[in-house]
Amino acid sequence: MKRYYGGKLIDTKRRADVEREIRLFRMEMRPSVQTPISFGSDAEGDWWVKFSIDIHHDLAWHAVQELSCVINYLSINERLPSKFYPVSPAPYLNGGPTDYLSWVIENDDKDFKPDTLTKWLEGRLPQPVDDLTQWIEE
Repeated sequence: MKRYYGGKLIDTKRRADVEREIRLFRMEMRPSVQTPISFGSDAEGDWWVKFSIDIHHDLAWHAVQELSCVINYLSINERLPSKFYPVSPAPYLNGGPTDYLSWVIENDDKDFKPDTLTKWLEGRLPQPVDDLTQWIEE
């Protein structure tokens, strides 16, 4: 079955697959990552995840740094096809980063699935990710 989602025509079976993969992905995105986590995909296999980070959490910027390293810059020669970056509406119209700063992981390689990124994160983030003593504090 095909439906429109986010302005694009998608296969609902593909959406169900992405939903399952994102549920796995959510478990790997702690500490300081807040829910809800939104996501989407299109018929071409492109997908994205959008979430907020509690910027007042002691490890918030460590989480940003770790995610950025793995997703954007793990290897100079073999980069992952995903991108991790901040997004925000105009602060002067809405408010500050506590409420309006979000983070996006975006992927435009149909062969690189969210569960593949989850495996990359599992292999490189402090383990277990919800054990705060495993994270480097300054």
